Amino acid sequence: MEAGYILSSSFNPPKTLFSSISKFSSPHARRDLPLLPRAATIPLTIHNPIATSASNYPRIDKSGKFCSPRAARELALMTLYAACLEGSDPVRLLDKRLNARKEIGYEFDRACLMEYDHMTFGGPPIATQTIEEADQLLKIYQKESHIEAEVLSAPPNLVYSKLILLFARKLLTAVSDNWDNSVLAIDKVAPESWKNEPATRILEFSVLHLAMSEIAVLGTRHQIVINEAVDLAKRFCDGAAPRVINGCLRTFLKELKENGQDQPQNVSV
Repeated sequence: MEAGYILSSSFNPPKTLFSSISKFSSPHARRDLPLLPRAATIPLTIHNPIATSASNYPRIDKSGKFCSPRAARELALMTLYAACLEGSDPVRLLDKRLNARKEIGYEFDRACLMEYDHMTFGGPPIATQTIEEADQLLKIYQKESHIEAEVLSAPPNLVYSKLILLFARKLLTAVSDNWDNSVLAIDKVAPESWKNEPATRILEFSVLHLAMSEIAVLGTRHQIVINEAVDLAKRFCDGAAPRVINGCLRTFLKELKENGQDQPQNVSV
């Protein structure tokens, strides 16, 4: 399976596409990592982050590392995205990051783990009364972006528990094993506008690959997978992507059931 072939065997995104984001595949890229595609901000109009209720799972374990399934899905998505950009295998890319030697002099700011929030999404723009108020909000969002950069680009062993790393690798293995089936399924359910310009929708297709493979291969309950996929789209995609991904996955699930191909739901994460 070639990870670069996100939609069909004829599509291989150029390695220069979103090249700055592909730095995520390097274990030492940090503060220059572009993150959530926030809405453009103009004076007196600020993008409003909306925090949703936290997961039922604890976010940090006793060792001070992420231990929630959301963290595993987020890591898997970022790894798959980076693999697609450079045309490499996502499982090998994750293993490469796990086995990479730590850069001499690099110190991870562990305090960022306590401040990083998997459940904060972008909201509609909000109006402020003064430029000073707008500047203050911008400072808050810049701090959030710094925290995201520090966490998402750090060596995974410093950020995620062993169980989460195993789950992320399991997700990526399912994606790799189920790649051809997912390509066919995505071709059936994705909107034509996405399929006509696949190079601009690599992230959205990555979310679909992860979700479809988790349902079809791992047998996770579809309600959980769809909710997680929509939340990932809210964090890392823009526009109508969350709504479209929700519709795509529900159509995919309906076809699975009609064809008697829905898997036993034996995973409850």
